[in-house]
Amino acid sequence: MKVGIIGLPQTGKTSLYNALTRSNVNLGQFDPKQIHVGVVAVPDPRFDYAVEKCRPKKATPATIEFTEGGPRIESGGPAGRATKFGTDFFAHVRLMDALVLVVRAFEDERVPPPEHGLNPLREAQQVQEELIFADLMVIEGRLERLEKARQQKRQNPAEAVEYEVLQRLKAHLETMQPVRTFPLTPEEERALRSYAFVSGKPLLLVANISENQVGQEKPESLAPLAQFAAEQHLPLIPLCARAEMEVAQMAPQEEQEFLQALGIAEPARNRLIRAAYEALGLISFFTVGEDEVRAWTIPQGTNAVGAAEKIHSDLARGFIRAEVIAFDDFRSAGGCWEEAKAAGKMRLEGKEYIVKDGDIVHIRFKV
Repeated sequence: MKVGIIGLPQTGKTSLYNALTRSNVNLGQFDPKQIHVGVVAVPDPRFDYAVEKCRPKKATPATIEFTEGGPRIESGGPAGRATKFGTDFFAHVRLMDALVLVVRAFEDERVPPPEHGLNPLREAQQVQEELIFADLMVIEGRLERLEKARQQKRQNPAEAVEYEVLQRLKAHLETMQPVRTFPLTPEEERALRSYAFVSGKPLLLVANISENQVGQEKPESLAPLAQFAAEQHLPLIPLCARAEMEVAQMAPQEEQEFLQALGIAEPARNRLIRAAYEALGLISFFTVGEDEVRAWTIPQGTNAVGAAEKIHSDLARGFIRAEVIAFDDFRSAGGCWEEAKAAGKMRLEGKEYIVKDGDIVHIRFKV
C-alpha cells in the first residue's frame, strides 16, 4: 500500500519522510524529477509480543510504503495554480492509495516564514482546493466526450450512468467539497471505478509544530485546523518533523531513553504510520510458529478464504477450516498456541468467517 506525502514548500515534508523511513534525504534541495520511496514496518505491539514469545527464525511485520517528492504545489497566488501543469501534474499522486498532507505550524529562523504569515488552516484549504481543481479538470474533459456521444446517440447504458454521476459530482466539487465527501451507491462506485480522483483518496493531516510545542496535547494555535479536520472527518496528528527525524536516527536504546526523558511514550511517527494503515481500511492477522511470525495485511471485512489466499493460493484452493485464536486469548495463554488451544480458546471457522484485526490464524487445507 502506497501513501504519498504532499504539501506546500518548506512545510517539512522531507523531514517527515526521513522520520518515517529513517532516511537521510538532504533537506532544501528540491528536484521535481526526484521521488523518494521508502518501505516501513507498521508498529504493532502484538507482533512484537508474538516474536518475543515464539522466538522464530524469521519475523515479518506488516509494511507500508511512503513516497515524497515530485512536482509541488506552490504557495500563494490564486487557487488552481497547480492546474496550469495539466492533469498530469498529479500523475504520481493518483498512484497513491492515501495521502498525508503536511501543513506548517512552526516558527523557525532557519526556514523563511510563509508570505502571508503562519496559517496551517489556510495551507490545508489551499492544497485541498488544488486537489479538487485537478479532479474537476478530469471530469470536465470526460463530460465533454460523453456529451458528444450522447448527442450522437452513441451513449451506452453504462456511459449514461457515468454521465449522470459525473454531472452531480462536478456540482459537488464546484462547492469546494472533495470527492471523498460525495455519497455514492454501489452502482455509482462501479461507474467511477476507473478514476483515480486525488480528492477522493483517504487523507491524513499532519500539523508540523515547533519543538517547544511537543508534548502539548492540543496546541491552541491548531484550534482552527482541528475544527477543519473535524468537519472533514480527517485524522489530525501534530508532530515536530525535525525532532522526529533526529530521533529516528538514534539507536533503539538511545531513542527510548530520549523519549522517556521527554515524557513521550512513543514517537509520533508511529502514530502516523498506524493512522495511515487504518485510513486505508487495513487490518493485520498473524501466523505464528518457530519458523516465522508474520503479520498479514488484509482489507477490513476479508473472509477466511481471502486471508488464506493472502498467505498462498493453494491454501485458498484447498481450504477446509481456519483455526483461529483471538490475540487476547493468545496473550492470556502466555503467547503459546498449544496452551491457548488446550484452554479451549481455539475456534474452527468456515469460509465465510470475517477475520478480525489481531486474529492468529492457521489454515487447514488439502490440495
